[in-house]
Amino acid sequence: MLLKDCFRRSSEEILRKKQLDKRLTEINRKFIDSMKILLLGAGESGKTTIIKQMKILHVQNGFSFDERLDKLHDIIENIHESIFELVQQVVLMNLQFDSIENGRCAEEILRMGKHAPCFLSMEYVQRVRALWADSGVKRCFKRSNEFQLIDSTKYFLDRIEKISMPGYIPSNSDILNCRKKTTGIQEVSFQIKMPKSLGGGFQEFRIFDVGGQRSHRVKWMQVFEGIEAVLFMIACGSFDQTLREDPKQNRLSEAFELFRGVWHNRFLADTGLIVFLNKQDILEQKILAGKSIKHYFPEYEVYVATADSDNMCDEFTRTRYFIKSKLVDIANEPPRRTSLLARGKRSCYYHFTVATDTNNVRMVFNDVHNIILARNLQSVGIV
Repeated sequence: MLLKDCFRRSSEEILRKKQLDKRLTEINRKFIDSMKILLLGAGESGKTTIIKQMKILHVQNGFSFDERLDKLHDIIENIHESIFELVQQVVLMNLQFDSIENGRCAEEILRMGKHAPCFLSMEYVQRVRALWADSGVKRCFKRSNEFQLIDSTKYFLDRIEKISMPGYIPSNSDILNCRKKTTGIQEVSFQIKMPKSLGGGFQEFRIFDVGGQRSHRVKWMQVFEGIEAVLFMIACGSFDQTLREDPKQNRLSEAFELFRGVWHNRFLADTGLIVFLNKQDILEQKILAGKSIKHYFPEYEVYVATADSDNMCDEFTRTRYFIKSKLVDIANEPPRRTSLLARGKRSCYYHFTVATDTNNVRMVFNDVHNIILARNLQSVGIV
């Protein structure tokens, strides 16, 4: 009997080894093809910034010298768009400039219209610096949720003197904060080292970013096929803002509805979904400034945090977990199609992020890689 048992155990071990080898072959075959990740989210949620971070973190040399020079024009456009919009709103809000001279500077900026200068002349820089220091402009900036102003306004207006210096080359931080509307499909590809347990080597990732404005969302369908995971971006700091294309629509409400559409999309039913609750820095700044999400989402006042949410006495922490809870509620909704009911419960993963913080994105993307890897191992029965 003992001899028979030994033979049986030996046969079972050989069979298990063959099955394991077969599964590893399936994984390796899957990993030969690149991992396609789709970045989705409303406009100005931080998708393009994530693409830039992937270049910095995973593409050798990141941005070339020529690419950095190309960004200079975009940065000048950000500076002009910011100061033009602020000056225009000072006038519309009937606020006053500190001096007649500042009023003349404002007239010069308005006379230029929305077209940014080709370069930052000394006269232009002096006007912008004077206006940015003006108390009327400062009061207007504090009310920036009432009109459309890019998030990087303070970042670039604080640095205009440095940016105007001869020989200035945009840094990684400058490039990450630079805002440019995505009008087509952007793509970045890079390789990540694989664990030795899966044969080592490198695995290629391809991340696609498409425009988040309503008019661009039809392009999303072009890249759905073969998508391994969706990274969905939510701009948490936008709770008190409206859409550029629809001034009556709250940005965060729009993001929730967009997430609902992605979660229930039949083409993405088998795709991993990872949510980046982005712009935590802007959210914190607004909460510290005394703003509250309850004025835009009245249900916040009766929100009861879950047990795993730490430090709920802190308004910032409570607010960000409230936003997360709205997404969790959507993910717990029953499928819209009866054909998807038999698939079982899907998982959605959540991360609090600051897309302009390279260290934060590095840590979060390591988690994303592990999540995708675990899903693939699960799909072939390894775990």
